[in-house]
Amino acid sequence: MTAPVDRADADQAWVAGRITAQRWSDGAVEPVTRAFPEEVPVAVVVNDENYAVMLASPADTEDFAYGFLRSEGVIRHPDEVDSVIRHLRPEGHVVEVRLIGEMPASARRERRLAGVSSCGLCGVESLRDAIKPLGRVPDGPAFDGNAVLRAMAGLRDHQPFNAVAGAMHAAAFAGPDGMLRTAREDVGRHNALDKLIGALLRDRVDPASGFVVMSSRCSYELVQKASAFGLRLLCTASAPTALAVRLAREANITLACLVRDGGFLLMTGAERMQMREVIANG
Repeated sequence: MTAPVDRADADQAWVAGRITAQRWSDGAVEPVTRAFPEEVPVAVVVNDENYAVMLASPADTEDFAYGFLRSEGVIRHPDEVDSVIRHLRPEGHVVEVRLIGEMPASARRERRLAGVSSCGLCGVESLRDAIKPLGRVPDGPAFDGNAVLRAMAGLRDHQPFNAVAGAMHAAAFAGPDGMLRTAREDVGRHNALDKLIGALLRDRVDPASGFVVMSSRCSYELVQKASAFGLRLLCTASAPTALAVRLAREANITLACLVRDGGFLLMTGAERMQMREVIANG
């Protein structure tokens, strides 16, 4: 059996300390500090070859390597693994797996980078490639906090697939007044945003003319996509990861999360949000 995990230590690994945000509710603004989950690049290196880089919570990464390689068909039994060494790098985690034998041909991936050693440097370049620097989105007029609430409140009416089958995420584009103009759904939150961006692109919609609300949590790839398209405000129904907050700040994107129950947490861009009018909740 695996050794029991000290959850207190594990919490320190996957929770990125405490981040201060602004709680907007019922027309009032107050500072709030709470913990948010961390996500980091985890490079899995097999027999000195860079096999994959995944974004994951930085705890129990040895178990992640075993489970990921089993799912990929690289191993079928734990006895096929000779050793697992984890290296903590500024860029993320490198998990080096040494198999007793060769990697099965059916599980091989086309390598982009060759491992340079077995001392923790293997996989580091892969980590650096995992999260690219983001361009900054230009500043613009301030947003109306009540428009954010109005847009999220209307999102359910733009989810016909989810109403029938469930398990669907939605991404919708709202005008400055919070009225939804275009929405798309998908089982994957990032796919839903890609579909929405594609629809807006085809309709020649200026991304600066509104903002996006989503039914999901906010992970780093949503911020990357928002930055690439030039969105100034991204709003999600659930919490962000700490990496998403850092990237939003880097990209000059206003990030509003946990948009529900007549309020939201403003993670970045507090100077670009104001309450222009009072509307009834619900």
